[in-house]
Amino acid sequence: MTLVLLYLVVLILIAIVLFAVGSVLFGRGESLPPLPRDTTATVLPASGVTGADVDSVKFTQTLRGYKTSEVDWVLDRLGQELDLVRGQLAAVRAAHGIDDDEWGEHRIEGGAHALPSSDAEGEV
Repeated sequence: MTLVLLYLVVLILIAIVLFAVGSVLFGRGESLPPLPRDTTATVLPASGVTGADVDSVKFTQTLRGYKTSEVDWVLDRLGQELDLVRGQLAAVRAAHGIDDDEWGEHRIEGGAHALPSSDAEGEV
């Protein structure tokens, strides 16, 4: 009986030491305060979103997929960025007198900005 009691005391002491070491190494486990309503921890730069920024976006997973408020926020930001870039492109085209129809003809005719043809896709 004494041996079993001694075994339990040693086991409890080992557990306390392991818990203390784990607490020091990994923190005490306090929880972070919740984010304000309608905000997200998902990050995108204020402007100049790049492909790498979009690749690095991570969404919180929920039971049935991703958290829709985060996905909606990212899509809204990307939509704003596209609108800004298209507005700047339109301003540059207007400043240089380039019509949208002219630009389309250059692409179709195979100008410098032509898209690769379907038969030469592997050679790009």
